[in-house]
Amino acid sequence: MDEESFIQLHWTERPNVDMLERAKANYDELALRRTTRHFSTRDVDRRLIEAAILSGSTAPNGAHLQPWTWVAIRNQDLQVKLREAAEAEERKTYSQRMPAAWSEVLAPLGTDTIKQHLTDAPWIVVLFKQKKRKRPNGDWGPTYYATESCGIAAGMFIQAVHHMGLVTLTHTPSPMGFLRDLLGRPNHEEAMLVMPVGYPKEDACVPNIHRKTLDEVAIFFDQSM
Repeated sequence: MDEESFIQLHWTERPNVDMLERAKANYDELALRRTTRHFSTRDVDRRLIEAAILSGSTAPNGAHLQPWTWVAIRNQDLQVKLREAAEAEERKTYSQRMPAAWSEVLAPLGTDTIKQHLTDAPWIVVLFKQKKRKRPNGDWGPTYYATESCGIAAGMFIQAVHHMGLVTLTHTPSPMGFLRDLLGRPNHEEAMLVMPVGYPKEDACVPNIHRKTLDEVAIFFDQSM
């Protein structure tokens, strides 16, 4: 192992009471996070989008290949094209492709083929997964755990957006091949998520849903208990 390629871990130990307070504050903030489809057209400072992308890009990832590309769009003409293409695919999905089991769980959420958020939100961020990468010898090689890595990065991006006081939506028009063509991305990149980012409308609504409890989502093998 080449010692020069490693640096000291930056870590600060905190008293347990402080850790518990920070953990509770973080949870309390995230517990208020909701996905909305009702965006204001109010502009958002580009520096906020840049900060959210940089935050997402701190995510742990396979072999530190950082297999993501974030395409940030604040261009109404391009957003109209994106919306038209997304709605065309969604109409096919809702009318032809969507199985009953999927349709029944979407019904309470009020989703449909109209994607107004794609033209209302001031920013659209599309996350692409890089399936391959150029090796030092010039050949193409695979990336590793790219899906998992990009999933973690997306979660950290979403948390950053919420923390700064904006809202976002995870939109997955299916299939998403049109995004590569529309945004001029290479064949080794695959769109994973479309995320409008902005302020909520004054009358923004969200479904009246409830999250599962800790007992419903976690199992502990805790010898100390």
